[in-house]
Amino acid sequence: MADGDRRAERAYIGSFTAAGGPGIVAASVAADNGALTVLGGAADVPDPAYLALEPGGGTLYAVSETAEGAVAAYRVTGDKPELIGPPVPVDAGGPTHLTLFAGHLLTANYGSGSVTAVPVRPDGTLASAPSAVLQHTGSGPHTPRQQGPHAHQVQPDPSGRWAVSVDLGTDSLRVCTLTDGTLDVHREIALRPGSGPRHLAFHPHRPYAYVVNELTPTVTVCHWDTDDGTLKPLAEVPVLAGAPAGDAYPSGIVASPDGRFVWTATRGEDVLSTFAVEGEELRLTGTVTCAGHWPRALTEAGGLLYVANERSGDVSWFAVDPDTGLPRYEGSIEVPAASCVVIGPAADGA
Repeated sequence: MADGDRRAERAYIGSFTAAGGPGIVAASVAADNGALTVLGGAADVPDPAYLALEPGGGTLYAVSETAEGAVAAYRVTGDKPELIGPPVPVDAGGPTHLTLFAGHLLTANYGSGSVTAVPVRPDGTLASAPSAVLQHTGSGPHTPRQQGPHAHQVQPDPSGRWAVSVDLGTDSLRVCTLTDGTLDVHREIALRPGSGPRHLAFHPHRPYAYVVNELTPTVTVCHWDTDDGTLKPLAEVPVLAGAPAGDAYPSGIVASPDGRFVWTATRGEDVLSTFAVEGEELRLTGTVTCAGHWPRALTEAGGLLYVANERSGDVSWFAVDPDTGLPRYEGSIEVPAASCVVIGPAADGA
């Protein structure tokens, strides 16, 4: 994207209030280089660790990653997110991710190992209670992390027909449908035992999905069949060129809008890895420092990568080489206990 071609954009950063985070932080996104400038914040709910923005940019949704578990909606037409309505319990513990799907807000509940659907009203506000809670079952060989199910992400496929939940505790993916407010499992796909799948990213226009694994520092490449709602694992690729020097826990994964590159973030090693997409294969081309400590989440927007570095308490951004896909550090802002970044169009009035 050429300088000056950006629409007015806003960034919203989640954080762990229990670890000293400020709640939700709103920031402007510079039109020329994507730099962030803090505008305001909101601390209405504890641990708003993951956020989702509706496509028009006017309503922001947040999980409350607590033992009780809740979601909240915010108007974001000004510099400070404004809570609209009380937080809604998700009837599950430890929600770590959320997404909009088929007129509902879905949450992946790590603590309970389930997925919750909360209806979204036409004005963007939330219904007072969930319409469904889909409980996962199963376990894995890695103790104590896999003694039971731990849903870590739920993500729509590009067609909008299916929602895929990623379960670290059961080493599996569940392709789900949502009909009349009810969630059902269409198909469950097993990954390698002990891999610990955490997050998934779809290729923007080819039939592939990429699953980053937390318990082994790898990415599983899958073939995705939209018509049948089927994922088929094809290969598992390391996110590091050699053996980890210490802890290595992959967290986030994103694909470039043109489909040429995939990036991952790995905590402990504190690096971003770049992969070239070559047909149905991924080829690791390089790693760079995340410019902080413990990169919990990774976002692509406007040709840049944004990284929430939880333990160093900052959000860093990187320009991306258009030929190689390799990131180059550009700057950062301080956000204690940062946990995620979402970027979208600034709403009317913002």
